[in-house]
Amino acid sequence: MKHKGSCHCGAVQFEATIDATKGTRCNCTICTKLNPLGAITKPELVTVTKGESELSSFGRSEAGRRYFCKHCGVYLYSKGHLAELGGDYASVNLQTLDDVEIDDIAVMHWDGRHDNWQAGPRAEPYPRFAKA
Repeated sequence: MKHKGSCHCGAVQFEATIDATKGTRCNCTICTKLNPLGAITKPELVTVTKGESELSSFGRSEAGRRYFCKHCGVYLYSKGHLAELGGDYASVNLQTLDDVEIDDIAVMHWDGRHDNWQAGPRAEPYPRFAKA
């Protein structure tokens, strides 16, 4: 389904064709700081409709670059390339979609902090810190 999204200040608006009924959270350091609720789609299915020049980005490799509004700082989506995701992908922060009830999204959790991707997602959050 096609959804409309935006940053807090409205400088950036976008459309994304995505299944917004399911999302994932991760406990890696950047996801812990940003607290996004993400869902994967193809990069060509995410289109900025207003304010592309108002975006800033951050990324360390081709695996992913996160896009933010340079005025209000809201993280909107990321784009990158991971073989594990089938190649090129976009991950939309579902919390930025203007027409989705966040509490209705089924949430699964990844253990990125411990590079435990092979465990797959699960319903319960993974711990941020190792238990003694």
